[in-house]
Amino acid sequence: MELLNLTKQAILAPAGLQEHHIEKIFNQLLSSPVDIADIYFQSSHSESWVLESGIIKEGSHSIEQGAGVRVVSGEKTGFAYSDRLELPVLLEAANNVKAIVRQGQNAQVNLMSKNATPLAHYYAPLNPLKSLSDDQKIALLKKVDSETRQIDSRIEEVIVSLSGVYEHVLIANQDGSLAADVRPLVRMNVSVIVVDNGKREQGSMGGGGRCDYSCFIDEDTALGYGREAVRIALVNLDAGEAPAGNMPVVLGSGWRTRFRR
Repeated sequence: MELLNLTKQAILAPAGLQEHHIEKIFNQLLSSPVDIADIYFQSSHSESWVLESGIIKEGSHSIEQGAGVRVVSGEKTGFAYSDRLELPVLLEAANNVKAIVRQGQNAQVNLMSKNATPLAHYYAPLNPLKSLSDDQKIALLKKVDSETRQIDSRIEEVIVSLSGVYEHVLIANQDGSLAADVRPLVRMNVSVIVVDNGKREQGSMGGGGRCDYSCFIDEDTALGYGREAVRIALVNLDAGEAPAGNMPVVLGSGWRTRFRR
């Protein structure tokens, strides 16, 4: 129920929507015979930071939200989407998608009569965007940049990026059930450019998961990305040219030929 309440507060409450409004949309959908009907709500907050040459070169923050209304009748599917979470707009979407059916009927959905089915929790409903302040995020990027540069004198450039997403999903089904999920997602990437005797190579490493930004600080994970990016770049720097020219190719037992690549 915690996920369901969090999702209602994140998606429905700001739009002034309540469960009886969802019931009203379903009643509109089910006024025609359908096999499947559902409503999908989603809200997503995301941000990204990019540090290059020791300074923040890019930064962005965005908010996206919307709802999709779907009905299936036999082999026909009707779908409508709106990024405006307003009851009149959603009722209009419901009226549009039910146009795939031919005959009318009366049906009622009562969301209050059923509880959300308990689901297994594979990650905590954290808000990664607020797990660190802006100053702490910038400090983390600069620390990774500084310590990565100290690994090897041949490092010419270091680019560090940090991104996070905080997403809520709410699905209402025609049987009256509600399902919700809160999806945090973070990622950090470190790219380095090394130069030696006029030869330039690049290496990059990164990772993330459904957690908050603290996962990059724990056990020096972020610094590990920097070390691995440098290792890859230096391997590329020391790598020799791929062989070219006439080379033997084995076609089968006892057969040999040559070709030019």
